[in-house]
Amino acid sequence: RLHAVDITSSSFRLMWPKLLSQETGYYTLEYAPIDDLARKRAKQVSGAHTSLMLSNLAPETTYEVALIPESNVHYFPPQTTRVTTLAEEISPAQVLISESGPHSFHVSWAPTLDSVIGYQVLYGPLPGNSAKLLEVDGKHNSTVVENLAPNTTYLVTVTAVYKSGKEKSLSAKACTQEGE
Repeated sequence: RLHAVDITSSSFRLMWPKLLSQETGYYTLEYAPIDDLARKRAKQVSGAHTSLMLSNLAPETTYEVALIPESNVHYFPPQTTRVTTLAEEISPAQVLISESGPHSFHVSWAPTLDSVIGYQVLYGPLPGNSAKLLEVDGKHNSTVVENLAPNTTYLVTVTAVYKSGKEKSLSAKACTQEGE
């Protein structure tokens, strides 16, 4: 039976039983969003394959997929399945402030995604416009902000910079403790 594994927001892998061999034919794979079957796309793979990765798909979309074995020996009926991609994960979906002291606090965020190359942490006292910027590698999901004034409220904005160039931001407020 044709089925999908490793489903993400933009891809999935199709698996099927071995029906053909390199010598006896090839497979045509057709797929389209079920609400727009006119946008059908097709791929051909050799008879030696029993799986294929489909990518560049739309998030939260159900695809109608048909596997058509093109055999020069036997007739195999097409196999069909429906696969729904996941919702697109965005980062940061949450920003947490912890370990607050008079001159520093810890900022963390989630989730960390492979599609993010880096984070920008912008922080400044409220009210005011003297914000400072920290750059954080996309593999990390936290940083410590230091050299702050005690007993002050800060606005912290975490911006994820995606490989595609898109940016997503989320803000939180943080208060430093009173000094000695």
